[in-house]
Amino acid sequence: MTLSEYQSTVDQWITTIGVRYFSPLTNMAILAEETGEVARQMARIYGEQSFKEGETPQLADELADLLWVIAAIANQSGIDLTEAVKANIEKKTRRDATRHRNNPLL
Repeated sequence: MTLSEYQSTVDQWITTIGVRYFSPLTNMAILAEETGEVARQMARIYGEQSFKEGETPQLADELADLLWVIAAIANQSGIDLTEAVKANIEKKTRRDATRHRNNPLL
């Protein structure tokens, strides 16, 4: 599935099953919430915290939740994620062409 197809799928789901988009501010709060859930998973999978009894790793699902809310915010903001990602990669390539190679910490 392409980013464009994903954005379209999210839009179709939200406008039919989900009824309507949440406000941009609500979606920002949801994005923060989902980011925290990814952090919780990472802390338990790769950090020193452990899962509670009966809990299982759900990192893939939490990352998918992040993508969902990002697509929703992009849709309601009129952002084409395909174009945004292309522009972002080009920006990083120009900015960081030698930066990481010249970093003695790497």
